[in-house]
Amino acid sequence: MSDRLFSWFRVRFWVRQTQVALAAIAFYTCLPIPPTWKLDFNGIARLAPFVGLFIGGLLGAIDGILGGLGVPDLTRSVVVVLAGIAVTGGLHFDGVMDTADGLAVPDPQRRLAVMQDSVVGAFGVMAGIAIVLLKTAALADLSVDRTFALMAAFGWGRWGQVVAIVRYPYLKPSGKGAIHHASIRSAIDLIPGGLALLGLSLLQLLLNPDRWLFGIGMVLGGSAIAILTGAWLNAKLGGHTGDTYGAVVEWTEAGLLCLLTALAAASSG
Repeated sequence: MSDRLFSWFRVRFWVRQTQVALAAIAFYTCLPIPPTWKLDFNGIARLAPFVGLFIGGLLGAIDGILGGLGVPDLTRSVVVVLAGIAVTGGLHFDGVMDTADGLAVPDPQRRLAVMQDSVVGAFGVMAGIAIVLLKTAALADLSVDRTFALMAAFGWGRWGQVVAIVRYPYLKPSGKGAIHHASIRSAIDLIPGGLALLGLSLLQLLLNPDRWLFGIGMVLGGSAIAILTGAWLNAKLGGHTGDTYGAVVEWTEAGLLCLLTALAAASSG
């Protein structure tokens, strides 16, 4: 009887984990999930770094296919960056633009109201252009470990989002970000994603020990940029919203790709 009960609980556990994983993919990407499948959105932010690793790996595969077809670095870098926006449905990209519009307002009391406006302003457009240009230029200049760089950038960006959820108050009574803040309260939720990203760097070091600076930069640079971006936005707004979660993701991705490109150039030089 006890064995059967244990087996039942084990099956229930894995069923729920599968439902949460599918919900995370449905929430953070535009990849099709059959409407008949049951999804559990409670605590999906814990899996955000894993979704980032998955998206980065997918983009790395696209990049590899294009490279195999002889597509020049700049052209395939543009395709990869645009594919990243398409796969996520612009979820975080929209957040970075709304956040930029809000931060451009001198009066701190009006910033949240401006961020809620669906109309994108000049500062939002400039922030969006800056993100696309930084990512594209960094990838175009990166000739080695491109898949590792994409996985690290997309993974650490979403790990930074979890840091912001755990560390800082949520400023709105409702919204897409509220479900995350309500279900994640402990810094323990940072550990699984952090370990997975550390494992990615260890794999890169194992496969390419001569590019050790690149692998170390993935961990130290990724975690530092993710943490500091969230802290800076909190200092400006006194907390976070769903839009600023997206801004943490996008700026971490862009910043880490630029850093890794610089480290790769320094190593080869």
